[in-house]
Amino acid sequence: MDKLRGELIDIIEWLDDSRDTIVWRFPRYQNEIKMGAQLVVRESQTAVFVNEGKIADVFTPGTYTLETRNLPILSTLKGWKYGFNSPFKAEVYFVNTRQFTDMKWGTQNPVILRDAEFGVVRVRAFGAFAARVVDASRLLRELVGTDPQFRTEEVQEYLRQLMVGRLGGALATAGVPLLDLAAHQDAIGRRLAAVLTEELAEVGIAIPKFVIENVSVPPEVEQALDKRTSMGAVGDLDRYTRFQAANAMEAAANNPGGEAGAGIGLGLGMAMGQQMARSMGGGAATQPAQPAPAQPAAAEPPPLPGQAQWYVGVGGQRQGPYDLGALAEQANAGALGADTLVWRTGMAQWQPAGQVPELASVLASVPPPLPPQ
Repeated sequence: MDKLRGELIDIIEWLDDSRDTIVWRFPRYQNEIKMGAQLVVRESQTAVFVNEGKIADVFTPGTYTLETRNLPILSTLKGWKYGFNSPFKAEVYFVNTRQFTDMKWGTQNPVILRDAEFGVVRVRAFGAFAARVVDASRLLRELVGTDPQFRTEEVQEYLRQLMVGRLGGALATAGVPLLDLAAHQDAIGRRLAAVLTEELAEVGIAIPKFVIENVSVPPEVEQALDKRTSMGAVGDLDRYTRFQAANAMEAAANNPGGEAGAGIGLGLGMAMGQQMARSMGGGAATQPAQPAPAQPAAAEPPPLPGQAQWYVGVGGQRQGPYDLGALAEQANAGALGADTLVWRTGMAQWQPAGQVPELASVLASVPPPLPPQ
């Protein structure tokens, strides 16, 4: 049946019913083609004749009647001096030259980059790309060989590895900070497409489109970025800390059941009374006192890193900040006792010093009261 079909078929063409075939070899009994047969090459196709392992003639889109005059290279290989109508043997490969857009890529292992703001960072990326054949002869020589049906899956892994290998260099030489990569993904993709096209020219493939869909960092870096974003949203950290402390004092004052609530409520009431007295100025007719001009603050060195800063509530007034050494001096002088209210960053509300485990060593150095004389 193959021999009979080869005798009857005079049209050589390829109707592609797949979406992933790059090269397809026309099946013919013993590769015999009759002189005068019709060759139909459609748009986005190229037909390549191979004779005895050598690439002969290449046909672009169009319809051709196969004769010695339009098979110049094959005629030379066969040694035809004059045209004749006997069948000749040749393999016909149809090469698909359309863009294959369903190609995906991604980094299996993270790419290490050096960022000016974050230092050494590991990033992952994924996306898509389009590939097309621009030189059918080179593709047959370098990749296809004698494969009768060459599909995208046979070359996609090779292309993916090549792209991932070039991704790190493209990101490193782009000079774009990590936080600005999203705004430059298109430009980096176009640069990578040009570099890959130049490198794949030797196998006859071009990369007309390279898309970076996402560039991600490890979870711990994402958490650090989220914290930085939160700090930026808060704004002035000192004012935010005072606001949190005021909320804690108000909550404690509204809960008179606890000792801490009673102490804070008393301190808050005293502070409010003093504030009202200052605003009234001793009588209704007295004008509000003008605030004294602020004295220039003396230059003081900042606290040593890693030491907690404590505040002490005495007589409804906040004093501090103190480190543990200063608190020990306050305790030795009798200004700090177990019932004195203290607070530091991280505490929900003011608490008596005796209820704070961190101050046990400070209070332990306080001598007991003298016995009655």
